[in-house]
Amino acid sequence: MANSRRKTSRAKKEETNWQERVIQIRRVSKVVKGGKKLSFRAIVVVGNERGQVGVGVGKASDVIGAVKKGVADGKKHLVEIPITKSNSIPHPTNGVGGGAKVIMRPASPGTGVIAGGAVRTVLELAGVRNVLAKQLGSNNPLNNARAAMNALAVLRNFNEVAESRDVSIEKLYAQ
Repeated sequence: MANSRRKTSRAKKEETNWQERVIQIRRVSKVVKGGKKLSFRAIVVVGNERGQVGVGVGKASDVIGAVKKGVADGKKHLVEIPITKSNSIPHPTNGVGGGAKVIMRPASPGTGVIAGGAVRTVLELAGVRNVLAKQLGSNNPLNNARAAMNALAVLRNFNEVAESRDVSIEKLYAQ
């Protein structure tokens, strides 16, 4: 019994290896009967650098509360990403979020993460080490982060493609 508890606590410790990065904190105001009510909006990226990443938004009357809510929201919206042996993405992909568009391409080992702003943060926390990315359209950090998440969500590895087509992986490589 005690041995099984140890295993679960170790598993929980491994699961709690999440990193959080704040992309933006913005002070927002709402006009109410008595004047203006100030609050804060935090955009947070949460990832484990092993293929899971999420973007969350939190709003609260103080910065710390907004960041905590953003982390909780990010963990609710996690996306699983296939990462190749060269710590890159399996194939080129595009994503859209609001007015922002993101283009991503795999890169050879040693290239690094060539991306800007929120897209760079999302890719780093996802565990991608070699990738080329470009933001097009809007430079809004939230829309760019969501566009990056959209692009990463549609990624598939060779096994998934072969399974969906009912073809062996060898035949897929031969084509």
